[in-house]
Amino acid sequence: MSRYRRANTAGATYFFTVVTYRRQRFLCDDVRDALKHAIQKVRTDLPFTIDSWVLLPDHIHSIWTLPPNDANFALRWQLIKRYVSRACGAPLNHTEWMSASKTKHRESTIWQRRYWEHQIRDDNDYAKHMDYLHFNPLKHGLVNNVKYWPYSTFTDMLKRAFMMRIGVWG
Repeated sequence: MSRYRRANTAGATYFFTVVTYRRQRFLCDDVRDALKHAIQKVRTDLPFTIDSWVLLPDHIHSIWTLPPNDANFALRWQLIKRYVSRACGAPLNHTEWMSASKTKHRESTIWQRRYWEHQIRDDNDYAKHMDYLHFNPLKHGLVNNVKYWPYSTFTDMLKRAFMMRIGVWG
């Protein structure tokens, strides 16, 4: 059995990539509302800040900051994926794709088992991952300008930066 080492710094900021099983392309359509509700539900019991976010058809990139004295992003992702699977599982689950391992681990065919996480080290690392996240729809050919991708925090962040610059915010 593989043993994955995860970062575990309480109060840290992390970059995540979460991917659908077999890169199925349904996140922006069938699952978006369930994902939103799952995140809201998890944040009620286990708070965290979503610094930025982009939802693509087959994967998610996000940057979270956890509260002080809390490093348990794994439980948060486990619950989010579980809630979405329960809400949307029946029509999206492919029984023909169920392996003995997926059955043993009580998994659906909605999500890949693992996800990728990276602890943000400094301001430069933060900016690099923020740019990567927001430019991902352009990279995948989904839009010709990142401001046109509707499932991203990019335009909200631009508005906030503009409002701060003119002294209306912050």
